[in-house]
Amino acid sequence: MTYPNTQLFINGQWQDAAEGRSLAVFNPATGKEIGRVAQAGKADLDKALEAAQKGFETWRDMPAADRAKIMRKAAGLIRERAAEIAPLLTQEQGKPLAEAKGETLAAADLIEWFADEGLRVYGRLVPSRGNLALRQMVVKDPVGPIAAFTPWNFPINQVVRKVGPALAAGCSMLVKAAEETPAGPAAFIKAFADAGIPPGVLQLVYGNPAEISGYLIPHPVIRKITFTGSTPVGKQLAALAGQHMKRVTMELGGHAPVIVCEDADIALAVKAAGAAKFRNAGQVCISPRASWCTRVSRASSRRRWPSTRRA
Repeated sequence: MTYPNTQLFINGQWQDAAEGRSLAVFNPATGKEIGRVAQAGKADLDKALEAAQKGFETWRDMPAADRAKIMRKAAGLIRERAAEIAPLLTQEQGKPLAEAKGETLAAADLIEWFADEGLRVYGRLVPSRGNLALRQMVVKDPVGPIAAFTPWNFPINQVVRKVGPALAAGCSMLVKAAEETPAGPAAFIKAFADAGIPPGVLQLVYGNPAEISGYLIPHPVIRKITFTGSTPVGKQLAALAGQHMKRVTMELGGHAPVIVCEDADIALAVKAAGAAKFRNAGQVCISPRASWCTRVSRASSRRRWPSTRRA
């Protein structure tokens, strides 16, 4: 399968960067260049931000049931195209084809799940402390345009876990996916475009990570930031968001201990831990670490274990 060059998706249109810049995409198995991805500049980001605000105003006012219909249609398209999307993930990220197809199909399931959850964003009534004729209501409103920053190890899995809940809640989203793995997220976004999502509601950019985050996070249009990646980078982005009082959701780092009790089936434990270790070539935040493999007895269950960091 031929690997495509990847464009930006802004205001409902696929387009090259305004300055014509692009970055090389490499096959990690061979080290050879297999394609190019458009590199967004300030002009592209300004255009995307303006569209995100307009898209939010449209999507926010759409009934949740109508938003769910578009999301479900996009899920169906992703499921239909799984055989075409999976090879893209394998070429750009290196994961086995079976895992790539599984990641793609799981994305369709997640979109449908979030679409249904969007129908259940209820408010509540609060009893009045004084006048019993007074009715106090708590209503949930979408926060606004969101900037999402996603990693390369799960190009679609990490995008869908941010896009799904945001769209279900009525927010627009500007996704900055990983430049190392651009075609998978683009195929994911294309399914939403083909499903009829209004312009500006869902957009995709690539480029210099520090430049893009440094521009998007402080921008007044962006109301929330979500990031999955390393703890050091997450600290920097959260600090920048804090300076501008922006809401943040961070999924950072991870340590994965393996504890094997003395009465365990050792052969089964080795098989399970080995499968987890080599999944996705070990590029998983919960991939077992050899230094954490510990064998303990049931009697020592009260032992104080070293704390593990898991963001």
